[in-house]
Amino acid sequence: MKKKQLDHFRLLLISSKEEIEQIRKTNTEAAGTVTLDQSMMGRLSRMDALQGQQMAQETTRRRKIQLQKIDSALRRMDAGTYGYCLRCGDEIERARLDFDSASTRCIGCMDN
Repeated sequence: MKKKQLDHFRLLLISSKEEIEQIRKTNTEAAGTVTLDQSMMGRLSRMDALQGQQMAQETTRRRKIQLQKIDSALRRMDAGTYGYCLRCGDEIERARLDFDSASTRCIGCMDN
């Protein structure tokens, strides 16, 4: 892969990482402990609050995984292996990397 293309994907990855980290900082309160004070809210409201908490925790977990994928892609760039399928070794198509810059497999290997 050419240096210009690598720089393009590096900027995409860094931008995605910064965006995820910014969102994560602003949304940490939603995943916190839900207060179950019966005098303050009814049973359905508590169930909604618990469901909201669970959804926020799952979103946090997914963001953490995405950050790990981005960091891994940046390490592969530094090692000179970015853009190659980790399974078969073929080059990953540019369109696929444009869609998901942290992709580790080509389309053929993703189906398997």
